[in-house]
Amino acid sequence: MEMIIQLVLLAVGFVLLVKGADWFVDGAASIAEKLGIPQLVIGLTIVAMGTSAPEAAVSLTAAFHGNADITIGNVVGSNILNILIILGLAAVICPMKVARLTAFVDIPVTIVITLLLLLLGYDGTVSRLDAGILLLFFIAYLSYLFAMTKKGLIVGESEEEGAKIQSVPKALLFTVVGLALIIVGSSLAVDAASAIATMLGLSERFIGLTIVALGTSLPELFTSVAAAIKKNPDMAIGNIVGSNIFNILFIVGLSGLVIPVPFVSAFRFDTLIAAVAALLLLVLALPTKRLGRVAGIIMLVGYGAYFAMIW
Repeated sequence: MEMIIQLVLLAVGFVLLVKGADWFVDGAASIAEKLGIPQLVIGLTIVAMGTSAPEAAVSLTAAFHGNADITIGNVVGSNILNILIILGLAAVICPMKVARLTAFVDIPVTIVITLLLLLLGYDGTVSRLDAGILLLFFIAYLSYLFAMTKKGLIVGESEEEGAKIQSVPKALLFTVVGLALIIVGSSLAVDAASAIATMLGLSERFIGLTIVALGTSLPELFTSVAAAIKKNPDMAIGNIVGSNIFNILFIVGLSGLVIPVPFVSAFRFDTLIAAVAALLLLVLALPTKRLGRVAGIIMLVGYGAYFAMIW
């Protein structure tokens, strides 16, 4: 009975996280619009980071609760799952084009910063200094996005494509309620995941890399699969890769800045797998600048192999 209760709490936590992130982004973007902040800035910051809000909330909550394995496992697990499962599924449903900048810049950047995380955490801790380094890279990446978008090389979220613009009272309500749902949802998810791990005799590392990672990746999953079903999957790869970059640089950086995060030796393997997954994506995408169904199947099989290794 206790297991059922914890599973329900975990599911409720994920629902609150996803809905809270959606409302928070809509409200915050509307407030930014009313303050005269350009849509370009809103699209590249608030809207772009919106799908990473669940990962950020869970990782920060886990860090404060002393569940460091969930903090790192959530980010690394989400990055592996984003590429191998989400892009794999999307490619099987509908072959996807790969933008030139995504293939030659964003995916290589993902590989480099994943290896950077492995290097910084190799001593067993993502310290505040390490976190500062990650956040500096994050600022540099945002600067790159702004520069490329101004040159017209990257299309930012428009008002219609991004968050819905609301009245100020409604925007404030959505922002506050959305933030509250994120906080409550993350707390429920972390506590339930820890309880489930204890009851099943599983490590928090495994729970973080799989169940929690899947739950916090739901926004990316829904968005990418829906785009593939609607035969409009071209932007899915860029969004997923961008989310992975944000996960490492912003979420781990912010978590480590608030409180140093232990990086256990077992995560060296998982972080290396995350880098290999990004490298696999690059190898599959470069020759034809697209991901076909065969590539999607390869990625799904790759995740199956990884899951078998950590089980």
